Amino acid sequence: MQFTTMHTTSKKAAISFIFITLLIDVMGWGLIIPVMADLIAQLKHIPVNEASTYGALLLSVFAITQFLFAPVVGNLSDRYGRRPVLLLSLLGFGIDYIILALAPHYWWLFIGRVVAGITGASFTTATAYIADISTDETSKAKNFGLIGAAFGLGFVLGPALGALLATWGIRAPFYAAAVLCLLNCLYGYFLLPESLSKENRRPFEWKRANPFGSLKFLTRHPEIGGLAFSFFLIYLGSQAVQGNWNFFTIYRFNWSEKMVGISLAVVGVLVGAVQAGLTRVINPKIGNEKSIYLGLSLYALGLLLFAFATQGWMMFAFLIPYCLGGICGPSLQSVISGHVPPNQQGELQGALTSLMSLTTVVGPLIMNSTFAYFTSAKAPFYFPGMHFLIGAVCMMLSVIITYKVLTREKRENPELAGVIKGSAPIGETPMH
Repeated sequence: MQFTTMHTTSKKAAISFIFITLLIDVMGWGLIIPVMADLIAQLKHIPVNEASTYGALLLSVFAITQFLFAPVVGNLSDRYGRRPVLLLSLLGFGIDYIILALAPHYWWLFIGRVVAGITGASFTTATAYIADISTDETSKAKNFGLIGAAFGLGFVLGPALGALLATWGIRAPFYAAAVLCLLNCLYGYFLLPESLSKENRRPFEWKRANPFGSLKFLTRHPEIGGLAFSFFLIYLGSQAVQGNWNFFTIYRFNWSEKMVGISLAVVGVLVGAVQAGLTRVINPKIGNEKSIYLGLSLYALGLLLFAFATQGWMMFAFLIPYCLGGICGPSLQSVISGHVPPNQQGELQGALTSLMSLTTVVGPLIMNSTFAYFTSAKAPFYFPGMHFLIGAVCMMLSVIITYKVLTREKRENPELAGVIKGSAPIGETPMH
């Protein structure tokens, strides 16, 4: 059934399904973060600081698998339609969470993460589905707003629910995530219509499914190389928080799974407040350039404070400057996008997404291994917050590089001066 002849009720049901799918995707990961550190430590029979390295390997194998297979799955959805890909994605995530819940050995977790990485294209395919069913630019903007809303709500509800379920056992959040995914898959099987008509489908081509293809775009545009490197450093630095928050807080402050979940829910609220409110006020007033410098400085300050925190309550307080750093993301993306013509914006965003994926591959390995090393007997001195310090250095290097690039461009290319100083659209932050 095609959307050209579909009843309005069916269309609303499909949009609701997409929203729930995105929400469950984010919630599922948020559910298991509070207990993942203790589960790895339990399966490996090691302290939680040593388990941090093994946690990084799981994050990296998921990121590598998704980096390789996301374009393949996306191209498959262009060939066979969005509906089967979305349903298989949900089924894959459900199987992943069941494997994680039942895992008697650490290597089982690897199998689960590989399955999730291969099938985990729900965000990409859901975005394509939204584009398919949006009849005009107004409805498209409104429907795409579901992505940000689902992420924000999911990142608040997921960790909070995970913290609650963890009181019933370390495996309970995994079972809950599996049930959510499989119920949504069953719901979609009976109620989700196909959005891509057969006449709009195209043959599958391996050359178009090349995950490294989008990175070639950056080599063709050396003028944005410095800003792209700055973008890479921001997301690399943010991995100090994203990949190691649970391991660090459990080890350093003896936090329970419940406390980890609460802290992550607070992160979700703060990021949502910055993205939905503050950036819309601050960025237009002070412009792109100042928003970038201020945001990156706040990121660096937050990470520096995390590194030297001595009590658990400090982590909550220091989340405020760190999350406020999110005002830099939209402005930097706006400045970078100002360097390429409108018909290349899609390629540019694909290249930036690939850079983000690469930081998810290497970032946890760097940050978590640093944390494990500087809490071990091998370290020249004891410093659990060393990985946060590395993250702060990444942010400060990004400030310096961005300042040099923008200063030179304002001098050499007056046409870009308006973009550099102007207001910015709303985008994403490294907390995402």
